[in-house]
Order: sequence, then structure tokens, then C-alpha cells
Amino acid sequence: MPRTFTVSRSIVVNASPSMVYEQVSRPAQMGRWSPENLGATVPGADEPAEVGLVFEGHNKRGAFRWTTRCTVTAAEPGRRFAFRVHAIGVKRPRLRAPIATWEYRFKEVEEAGAAGTSTRVTETWTDDRRSWPDVVAGVFDRIATGGHTFAVFQVRNIDRTLRNLKRELESEPGL
Repeated sequence: MPRTFTVSRSIVVNASPSMVYEQVSRPAQMGRWSPENLGATVPGADEPAEVGLVFEGHNKRGAFRWTTRCTVTAAEPGRRFAFRVHAIGVKRPRLRAPIATWEYRFKEVEEAGAAGTSTRVTETWTDDRRSWPDVVAGVFDRIATGGHTFAVFQVRNIDRTLRNLKRELESEPGL
């Protein structure tokens, strides 16, 4: 079976695209929604990131913890936010290699019965480990995820992240 390199999921949030973007584009805050991310160390103030910002993401899966180095590749307020992960390590990201790209798109939608503006948030994970042979990636993925490919594993993580984002943003109006 061929390897899946990209997965996307979407959810509608009862908030404006600019408000959702304002939250998602702050890497230090991602740990509020993600089942795996604990937040990020970001130089400067905790504000929406700009293209070129380099930050370190802190992650966990079970008892295992690791740090990634990421660079923001897209920052279009109210429309799109993306970053690529290009280094990884236990305490410090020492191993440099293409790992993954994360992208968030925001589109205003009309939702029946919704008061105010709603946004379709689409989160996309792209596996940037294209140089890895499929067999090697498959074995590594199953060890790292407890028996799944990263594509299957990331669909579950994305669904949880989007549900948590929706719950938080809809429960705290004006966030």
C-alpha cells in the first residue's frame, strides 16, 4: 500500500477567521488544544507569528518527550498559517532533517443557526520524510505511534486538536 504523505481535517468554529487565526498563529499556545504538543518557546512576545520566525516546539507522547525546531512559512491573517518542522531531539533539536509541515486554513462560512461569523478551520499535516524508504518509514511509524502509520495517527490528533480548539473558542467569546 502506498504511503500517505498528507492528511487534512476540518471543523466549523463559531468565531471569525481573524479571531481563530489570532489564536492558532501563536505557537506558544498550541498546547492548549493539541493532544501531543505542550506549547513552544518563542523569541519575543506571545503574539501571532510572522513568516521566518523560528521556534522550538515541546511535545509528548506517553512518557516520551521531545523538542522540534520549526520555522513559520505562511502567516496570512485570517486566511492561512503554516510552519515546517526541520529538526528534532530529546532536549534540544539536534538532528536536522525535513520532518513535517503543518498548515491551518481559515475560511468564513455561513452556518445554519449560528449567531455571528463562523470559520471552517482546516488543519493539514504533510509528511516531509519523502527521502525515507517506505519500509523504513512504516517500521518507524508503527514503533513511534503504537502500531499505526503517521497518517492514521495524525488524523486522530488533528480531530482532537480541532475539537479542543472549537470547544475553547466557542466557550470563551471575545477570547
